[in-house]
Amino acid sequence: MTTTLITGANKGLGLETARQLVAAGHTVYIGARDTERGRRAAEQLGARFVQLDVTDDASVQAAAKTVEAEGGLDVLVNNAGIEVRGPDNAIPIAADTTADEMRTVFETNVFGVVRVTHAFLPLLQRSTAPVVVNVSSGLASLTGLSDPDSPAHFYPAIAYPSSKTAVNMVTVQYAKAFPGMRINAVEPGFTATDLNGRTGTQSVEEGAEIIVRMAQTPPDGPTGGYFDVKGSLPW
Repeated sequence: MTTTLITGANKGLGLETARQLVAAGHTVYIGARDTERGRRAAEQLGARFVQLDVTDDASVQAAAKTVEAEGGLDVLVNNAGIEVRGPDNAIPIAADTTADEMRTVFETNVFGVVRVTHAFLPLLQRSTAPVVVNVSSGLASLTGLSDPDSPAHFYPAIAYPSSKTAVNMVTVQYAKAFPGMRINAVEPGFTATDLNGRTGTQSVEEGAEIIVRMAQTPPDGPTGGYFDVKGSLPW
């Protein structure tokens, strides 16, 4: 049986991904900062709960020990992420972006991915079919944001897309370093979640589709790629 850990899984895309993978037969760990919300989500889905704050070394190390003691790990979904928005859900403009804002976003979206991946690598290396899925964004695409004909071109903020572009690079480098693993980045699409004030144009069921698909990548499947539901995306 495949054992999967999903970070930031007590709501939104993480929760829906967990629901679909439980239905597919995975043993799923709901990783969440908030113990009460995490346990409630796990009970709701028939999953397991592990307290996990991706910004905290001690929390991540403790989670790794828990998962190891309970049998190990096959699939890691790095889903936890944040986007800083202003009053009335306003997207910050470049002129207002500070180093502190960048640091806050990168702490979760980039350093959190590295922190969790590093902690769980020993468990993944013991799996016969290890998979890592890093939840990226269409806003990570340098090609897309540089193209005036792309809707993503008009997104004004700096911190969030920069962090997701960094996630893509982390994905490529990990995939090269661990050729026995399937490590990919995915773009779930503009999904209505708390991240964007529920302004997204698609449901969590639709957004989770590519995450769930790539979480089930076979040993001969792609690695080091960047995908949405339609296929490969331009970096």
